[in-house]
Amino acid sequence: MREKPTEFDRTGTGSSKWARAGAGAIAMGLADMDLPGPAAIGAALAARAAHPAYGYTVADPGGRELVARWYRRRHGVAVDPEWVLLLPFGPSTALRLLLAAAAPRLRGRAAAGVVPEWGGFARVCAAAGVPFRTAALVREGDGLRLPLEALAASRPGAVLLSSPHNPTGRLWSAAEVRALAELAAAEDGLLVSDEVHGDLVHPDHGLRQPVAVALAGAAAGHTVTLGSVGKTFNTSGVPSCWALVPDAALRGRLLEVMAGYGLWEGGLLEQTVQRAALTGGEEWLDALLPRLAAARDRVLAALGPAVPTRPQASYLLWLDGTALGLPPGRARAAALTERDVELADGADFGGPAPGFLRLNYALPPARLDMALRRLTRT
Repeated sequence: MREKPTEFDRTGTGSSKWARAGAGAIAMGLADMDLPGPAAIGAALAARAAHPAYGYTVADPGGRELVARWYRRRHGVAVDPEWVLLLPFGPSTALRLLLAAAAPRLRGRAAAGVVPEWGGFARVCAAAGVPFRTAALVREGDGLRLPLEALAASRPGAVLLSSPHNPTGRLWSAAEVRALAELAAAEDGLLVSDEVHGDLVHPDHGLRQPVAVALAGAAAGHTVTLGSVGKTFNTSGVPSCWALVPDAALRGRLLEVMAGYGLWEGGLLEQTVQRAALTGGEEWLDALLPRLAAARDRVLAALGPAVPTRPQASYLLWLDGTALGLPPGRARAAALTERDVELADGADFGGPAPGFLRLNYALPPARLDMALRRLTRT
């Protein structure tokens, strides 16, 4: 008889992740958590909903300083509040608009990134008409490093980076991020560092997320950092993000591009969620991080060598499905139909070899153990 998960039921919530998995399968594909978020966010939404007017809103007057204080407190870096743009849409939209705003700087040149990598970069570049060139990550012991030489050789107009890395959950070194910022500056281009998982560094590593704009130094004018409460506090269904843009001219161009699409800073629900998360979610986050590290360890113990690199942040890992007996050409389909587990297809990340998958382990322990039993059965 098929086991049935009972904890934290999302039935009736319109969850994309569970709709995609289908009846009977455990959803581990999309990047959101099957864990309850901070009570402060629900309370703030309820309080705002109690007011019967939902008209146009201005950007939160204290929102920029709120983000800057978060970086000082959580990351130990100074962010000028003037750099902060409060955006009522997700990071993918922010990247698309940034590419449009930076078009004079790009001068028709390609963007560069790595593989495997979050597939949104390739999709957004295609939509923007910007060629996207990639170089494979370099294996180093049980970890990975950025292919700095190959990226530099492509002389890109933009460098696009997920940091921490999606799909492996690895942290890049400060030296690597600084080198990318300097590469962008040398080419009069732009480094865009997508750091939406940056608040989810596992506490047992003793490391800090390298915030790109804080490391860039003289290259800061060629660097943009994207951040969000969405992944950290499981609020991606209310899309929002912020952009740290030290270059005042680029900030102005981005606001002009946004206005052309009828978009403005702020947002009613977006700002309600963001303020509640940054002011009332920290204790919840501190409790979450060891929980994610414990879930990671459960997965590593169960799947062993099928996980080629140990995650250091977030709740995602890169999985070699062939090491679990899944067929290389149809690993995702076989995991879904034969083992009742829905995972993300590695091909969507430009995986270097067939059979790789991305797994999201932010599940209640009983459900996670059930998924691991299913994945390891033959």
